[in-house]
Amino acid sequence: MQRDIFLIGASQTKFGELWGKSLRDLAEEAVGKAIADASCLPTAIDAVIVANMLAETANNQAHLGAMVSSLLPHRPPALRVEAACASGSVAVHTACALLESGRAQTILVLGLEKMTDIPGETIACALMGAADAEEDQPSGLTFPGIFGLIANRYMHEHYLTRDELNLVSATHHLNAAENPYAHFQNPIDPEDVEKSPIVADPLHVLDCSPVSDGAAACILSTHTASQVRLAASQLAHDTLSITKRPSITSFRATKDAAKKAYAEAGVTTKDISHIEHHDCFSIAAVINLEDLGFAEKGKGIEWYKNSTTHYSLLTTHSLNSSGGLKSCGHPVGATGVKQIIEIGKKLKEEKTQWGLAHNFGGACATCCVTILENTAVSP
Repeated sequence: MQRDIFLIGASQTKFGELWGKSLRDLAEEAVGKAIADASCLPTAIDAVIVANMLAETANNQAHLGAMVSSLLPHRPPALRVEAACASGSVAVHTACALLESGRAQTILVLGLEKMTDIPGETIACALMGAADAEEDQPSGLTFPGIFGLIANRYMHEHYLTRDELNLVSATHHLNAAENPYAHFQNPIDPEDVEKSPIVADPLHVLDCSPVSDGAAACILSTHTASQVRLAASQLAHDTLSITKRPSITSFRATKDAAKKAYAEAGVTTKDISHIEHHDCFSIAAVINLEDLGFAEKGKGIEWYKNSTTHYSLLTTHSLNSSGGLKSCGHPVGATGVKQIIEIGKKLKEEKTQWGLAHNFGGACATCCVTILENTAVSP
């Protein structure tokens, strides 16, 4: 970072099927709580960045920048960022660029999505806008189908078993049981995953993140300090379609973004205590840990196997402590912002120094890696 950027305020709504709340209701709740949490006045906010993918389809609402700006008394400049499921982290990345340039000193970033009020098939088709309209959509693929193909290939190459893959969702559900904002707060046994209905072989319902409503907001500043600093924000890309890639069992965009983020922050994987990664499907969780450098190729599942309580986390790290996308929920535009908020919270609660948020869009055609530092902790 060219300037110190601090996380000075944060909030999220509950994630879930929030039929009694509109898109505007979610925005008002998240923005109001983030401002209340921040050590600045609302009028200190110089700009607003809104992350959202599906509002035109799901809510018949575009022009979200103006909608959210109007929630503040002075109507600051606002814009909307769309990068599929990576929209939230890319909105934070955009805010960092504006803050580093000096065009703003304090920025409100809001990620939100209202997805449950329209038929599931409509949402499934809309989400496929994150894939390739010419290469993927005509074949009838959906994202469960795409990640089912990825899972099949990974299991063939690395001998991952169905019993082992069950551990991923069980672990993330266990974490979400402690999160009052989570879509699902019910622990499940590993065997429950395989017993749930199959969606796209070998993936079952409990391998998949849900369709959720929710919002998350954070306030970033170069003018006002806090103990949580954004040490790195890096963005990388790959082809939209997996058919154009030499391998579908590793995501190049994650590797590229992570490598640049570690260099920008001046850290290695050994320094990181808390990880929120993009577990849109259970197989993605395994691949993410390898691509981020926390496990060797083919060994990502060891994070879920090497534990003292069967399928809970390693004691030296927290991994998707929020429950991840799988159990906390996945309101697309809000996810990346929620991850960063969760890392900031864990750094302060556990008095640790470094945490990492990993958020991608599509089949990791876009990836953003953000590293946060607790400046109150000495090296």
